[in-house]
Amino acid sequence: MDVLSDVVAFMRMGVPRSARVEWPARWGRRFPSAPGSAGFQVVLRGSCWVIPPEGEPVPVATGDVLFFPHGHGYALADSPATPVEEPDCDPYAETELFSSASVEGAGPVTVTLCGGYRLDSSRAHPLLSGLPEMIHLPARLGRDTELRAAVELLGKEIENPRPGADLVVSALLDMLLLYILRAWFDTSTEHCAVDSWAAALADPAVGAALDGIHRDPSHPWTVESLGRRAGLSRAAFSSRFTRFVGQPPLTYLTWWRLGTAARMLRDSDAALSEIAPAVGYGSEFAFANAFKREYGMAPGRYRRLGCPPDRTTTAPQP
Repeated sequence: MDVLSDVVAFMRMGVPRSARVEWPARWGRRFPSAPGSAGFQVVLRGSCWVIPPEGEPVPVATGDVLFFPHGHGYALADSPATPVEEPDCDPYAETELFSSASVEGAGPVTVTLCGGYRLDSSRAHPLLSGLPEMIHLPARLGRDTELRAAVELLGKEIENPRPGADLVVSALLDMLLLYILRAWFDTSTEHCAVDSWAAALADPAVGAALDGIHRDPSHPWTVESLGRRAGLSRAAFSSRFTRFVGQPPLTYLTWWRLGTAARMLRDSDAALSEIAPAVGYGSEFAFANAFKREYGMAPGRYRRLGCPPDRTTTAPQP
């Protein structure tokens, strides 16, 4: 996989949820904090305000996309002065993949599309953990056309589901997440700092090295071979990679290999004899020792528990 697809697959869990909601004015609703998740809101019609826990309310118009990568709470309302209603609204309260709802009222109607993704906090990747609490992607003519197309298709499918809707909506929700991240990184790259992941993905040298690591973690990578892939000398590559990613190339490689192994232990029945070479270790013994250093327990115990009980493993931030 490419880096962005790999990171999303690395952290995503379970099935995403989505709902199309019609809000006649006046209205205000709080969406609770949901640790271990990421949520989104799209205004399909009308306008409203997003009210974050801290800071000033932000106006949101038709076509705007809001993304909350860390599951922090917020509120939506037709006006900053409108009281916010309880109980909280939680996209995960529904057991269905998608649903439609309409709130009582007689004023002008705003239509939103909300949803959420479950993320595994024990596999936090700095690409996502480094994102701001809220991402606002305003609708802009001629920009983010793939994102707008996915939003339109998803909204129509939920409003008028047809045979095969479950598969279509599930695929569109995954596409929407990737398009949101693409749009944000494209925007961030226009004015990003040199030590951000947006800059790392945009940099040809560092991006080429990350792509190699993610596409083939079992390869016997060295700083020299990654430098050749990046088109730089060993010293120049190591310095550049560390500056962008926040840690040396082989440190990131080891962290990614062991995180990939943890995912295989949780999500598959593969034997250790299969997992070890798949993530670049020549023997089960060497793999088990490295895994225990990183996760504080043997691979077999990790598999039985399903995840570390009191420990998460996160790549250092830049």
